[in-house]
Amino acid sequence: MSRPSYGDGMSIHGEHPFLPAEADRSPVRRFRGRLASPVSLWTAQYAGKRAGLTVSSVLVADGEPGYLLGLLDPDSDLCEMLLKAKTAAVTLLGEPHRQLADAFGYVAPAPGGPFRLSEWTDTEWGPVPAGVTAWAGGRLTSGEPREIGWAVQVQLEIEHVELLADDVAPVVHRRGRYAVVAPD
Repeated sequence: MSRPSYGDGMSIHGEHPFLPAEADRSPVRRFRGRLASPVSLWTAQYAGKRAGLTVSSVLVADGEPGYLLGLLDPDSDLCEMLLKAKTAAVTLLGEPHRQLADAFGYVAPAPGGPFRLSEWTDTEWGPVPAGVTAWAGGRLTSGEPREIGWAVQVQLEIEHVELLADDVAPVVHRRGRYAVVAPD
């Protein structure tokens, strides 16, 4: 099937225009890309401002208390906001929230900002989008996050968990694409 042409030498391509060739990518990143990772949205709020970031490098450690560990882009608005707020809401995204995942991952446009794409509930940990199936609120356990590879590691002590529904298909990230996992 041929791609449409616009008569000015431009055409639509199926590949990402800014993605390096497979052979030029880090083998560690390519290995990580083969893991199915949960798609979560981390949000924080401080002094009337909000920030959020789609995060798939996340780990939940059970215990008393439980912990959330995440690898965040150190240059993201969220990282800066989290260091000020000391709290964050971590939402697990499902099929209905793929547009939020793209907008907060900075891979899709969001006119007026990504917080305009949904209704939000303000919590003491950060804003939570309407219609989600599960979220947790946590408090930052240390001051400056530790650099790990391209990211910084943050650790939240879980203070609150809401499990609202099980029937929404969760979204996972694998090899740069989203996939939906059938609910149990």
